[in-house]
Amino acid sequence: MKKLKNEAQLIKMAISVGETYAKNRGFTGFTDTMAAKEKVEVIYRLLVSDKLVTPLPEDQEDLLSMKHRLAIWLKNKLPKDHALLK
Repeated sequence: MKKLKNEAQLIKMAISVGETYAKNRGFTGFTDTMAAKEKVEVIYRLLVSDKLVTPLPEDQEDLLSMKHRLAIWLKNKLPKDHALLK
C-alpha cells in the first residue's frame, strides 16, 4: 500500500465528510466521545454497503487499510486543484 501525499489530512477530512454523509443517511450512532478508529470503521462499512468504496479482503481489514481506503475515496471526490492534492 503506497502512502498518499497528505494522507493524514485526507483521512481527517474523510472522517468529517463521512460523518456528515452518515448523518444524512440517518445514522445516529456518532457521539462526541466516540474514538476516531470507531468512526473510521463505521464510515468505511457504510461506504462499502453503499458501493462507494471497494471492500477490502476480509483478511486485510485493519484500521490502517480502512483509513487508506477512506483517504483514496476522498481524494477522488476532491476537485483537481484542491490544496491537499498538491
